[in-house]
Amino acid sequence: MKRVLRFALVFLSILGMVLDGAHFRGGIISWRPLNNTVTGSTAQIQIHQRYFWNREWSSFPTPYCTEANVAAQTVINVGSYMTCLANCSGTSYTQLSTNMITTDCDSNPIIESWAGEHYDVEILPLTTSITIGFQSSAWFASLYIGANDPWSIVNRLNCAPRPDGLLNSSPVTTTLPVVFYPRNTRVTHVVQMADNDATDYLVCRWSNSASGTNYNRVDECSGVCSGLPPGTILTGVNCTLSFTLPTANLYYGCALQIEDFFSSSYANPMSSVPIQFLFYCYTAAAGACATAPSIIGVRPNRACIGVPVGVQLNETIEIQTYCPGQTIVDLVTSSPTGMTHSAISNPSPNLWIMTLTWTPIASQDGPQGFCAGAIDNSSLQSAPWCITYLVGYDSPNLIRPTLVQGSASPIGTVFSNQTLFSIQATSAVGRPSLNGTNICFHLDTTNASVLCYDAGYSPNVIYTGYTIVIVTTITWTPGQSYYVTMDNGFASGSVFCHAESLAITDKTFWRFDIWDPALSSTTTTTTTPPTTHTVTSLGTTTTSINTACTTSGIVVTSTNASTTTTTITTTPPTTAAPTTAGPTTTGATTESTIPVFYPLDFENACKQPVAIMSAVMMVAFMPVQTLVMYAAFTKFTNMFKPSNTAAKARHQQRMKNILRR
Repeated sequence: MKRVLRFALVFLSILGMVLDGAHFRGGIISWRPLNNTVTGSTAQIQIHQRYFWNREWSSFPTPYCTEANVAAQTVINVGSYMTCLANCSGTSYTQLSTNMITTDCDSNPIIESWAGEHYDVEILPLTTSITIGFQSSAWFASLYIGANDPWSIVNRLNCAPRPDGLLNSSPVTTTLPVVFYPRNTRVTHVVQMADNDATDYLVCRWSNSASGTNYNRVDECSGVCSGLPPGTILTGVNCTLSFTLPTANLYYGCALQIEDFFSSSYANPMSSVPIQFLFYCYTAAAGACATAPSIIGVRPNRACIGVPVGVQLNETIEIQTYCPGQTIVDLVTSSPTGMTHSAISNPSPNLWIMTLTWTPIASQDGPQGFCAGAIDNSSLQSAPWCITYLVGYDSPNLIRPTLVQGSASPIGTVFSNQTLFSIQATSAVGRPSLNGTNICFHLDTTNASVLCYDAGYSPNVIYTGYTIVIVTTITWTPGQSYYVTMDNGFASGSVFCHAESLAITDKTFWRFDIWDPALSSTTTTTTTPPTTHTVTSLGTTTTSINTACTTSGIVVTSTNASTTTTTITTTPPTTAAPTTAGPTTTGATTESTIPVFYPLDFENACKQPVAIMSAVMMVAFMPVQTLVMYAAFTKFTNMFKPSNTAAKARHQQRMKNILRR
């Protein structure tokens, strides 16, 4: 009986591996110290695991995940562990469960993804330098390379202090579980990578199975090593892939290691982060739109946004379609724990939106990645749109200019040769990491852009502390008004991925007018007043005034108002002195002159004082200049006088004779 029970348990375990293991779709492992300052001989290291599985996992209590599992943060009961794989002798690392918290669920028949993540904290000695990873079986059958093969996803965890004396943080990355590309089309795909240690030099490379030579000293990729077609090119410094997928209706496994170096001159990395995911090759259906949908905002791709802990975030994803009948049927995502996703809506033609809702918690402090890809009714997928939320940090905000505050300069009326402009932020800022982040000056009357600078590289945009200075190279048109707009991320923070400011598109945020000297200094305007005015007074009532009712203090009532009409006749002035015309039959005339001080008058008034001050300054400086010139000539005379030169030569000769003795 015991043998039967033992056989049954073994059979069920094998069956569980077959049912569960053949659903692996890739993942990411990264880590960081909770405090990067060295204190004592140990450090608290937070380890992050994210894995992608098939949505139909029959051994789970819920055969198909849904958005309800995302909201409920259902546990994906993998029932396995991430273990130490190399350099494990003497380590205090304990194996970590690979059970994940549900973050995303996608029912698209091509994707069928169930994604989750988990955080653990380990207390490790500063001597720790181990390879940890998750190895099991198996990938699924529809792979170009690696069908039904085992998987291996590994990370190098090194707690040794960096050359700068701080504890290292591994790079971070994010991806969609499946990225679509058309058959026989050369594509370029960028894998996002960043590092909390902002000065580190990052490089990505192919994962490989050469356990004797690679940095991790174990098989890093198993079945999906070299999973992309021949001819694929990887550019490591920006982690860019260039390839052509040859066979439709197949998946292609991509396995990479992202490694950080203290600088480009260092030979050995400080950590190694795996990222494994899938590409899917398709042939566009007949009648499909020639243009795939695109995610157009609200944030730009690869943006970095600071978000406070405990404050609800509502993020809108906007998707553009380009053909009649083209609809968005799915938005595949890769999200942080606790982020929920609304249904896709179509508020206007060719525009589709999804709303993300998320309240970050304290344990999510630091970078949290999010990716999305829109899929239309012909299975065309948009390019991946990925952003990073920096939990616990605020994005720098550009301060709205006011005449009193002076946060931007210049505002109001300026001259046409104005070249220096500046604006302040709420925290220290730097240059954005993305090119195409522009500041533009627009003509107010037509909204046309007259001048733009790309803050990603332009030397005309200078970042210094809390201030951004813009040096313009344009002569402004007299009499015109202009306003300034700035793209998302124009002001970039100083922490991690440099949290970005929001775009400024409001015409009233920063505007200025150009002085027109012709109009204000030389133009004389003569106005002839009308000869008859009709003045209608406000209605009067017997109701008392209640100042709490309206801002003017006048109560609106139904009492009929009486109207009084007074006719006044005036005559234009004939002299500079006030005059009063003779009485008319119905009223009286009162006139007065209003002194107007034009800029030209100001210039004329200042001519004499300026001339006097110039003469006084010249007289005052003449004796000083005379003394300086006398001293200079005396000095030069003594330096080059022949008798002095000869005396110096004799003195030097005497000194030589003395020293020889």
